[in-house]
Amino acid sequence: MVRVMVVDDHPMWRDAVARDLVEAGYEVVATVGEGRQAIQVARAVRPDVVVLDLQLPDMSGAEVARGLGEGPRVLVLSASAEHDDVLEAVKAGASGYLVKSASREEFLEAVQRTADGDAVFTPGLAGLVLGEYRRLAARAQPEDGPRLTERETEVLRLVAKGLSYRQIADRLVLSHRTVQNHVQNTLGKLQLHNRVELVRYAIEQGLDED
Repeated sequence: MVRVMVVDDHPMWRDAVARDLVEAGYEVVATVGEGRQAIQVARAVRPDVVVLDLQLPDMSGAEVARGLGEGPRVLVLSASAEHDDVLEAVKAGASGYLVKSASREEFLEAVQRTADGDAVFTPGLAGLVLGEYRRLAARAQPEDGPRLTERETEVLRLVAKGLSYRQIADRLVLSHRTVQNHVQNTLGKLQLHNRVELVRYAIEQGLDED
């Protein structure tokens, strides 16, 4: 069972999100209304996913994401679709960004995909993030990079295009676990920590382009 912590300063919204999660079979391990408390509680309860609002009374959601470090995966759930907010959240370590106008089904799917290690964004925001990575990656690449197999490169190319593990498995006629294994092997070879860093690397290499 995926363990989720909900961080939002609006009690009614926080409770509604938690209720939707519980009804969908997730274990809600904590609901918190302030940023500093969220960091402390996360260290104690160790959630798999933190659903995080950006507007908190004591600190920003981006600061909370940085404070959570390499522990749980962070899915931002915010009323803002401003480009600066999205980019700041991703740079702080968020795995995904969903606006609060999303449907219940979209939200629950985003939580599961975040738990699975996918990078999830509200439609229209993914292109923004990819474009920013390209801009930041406009620097020389080392001549001697890690050697990936043909299959690992193929999987990495689809990761860069934003496909989920299950979509990649269907596209390449592989099992979901095989795709996960390829991704884990690639992470090890590239000395990266998570899928967000992997997407960044793939874009820097131009693998998201046809």
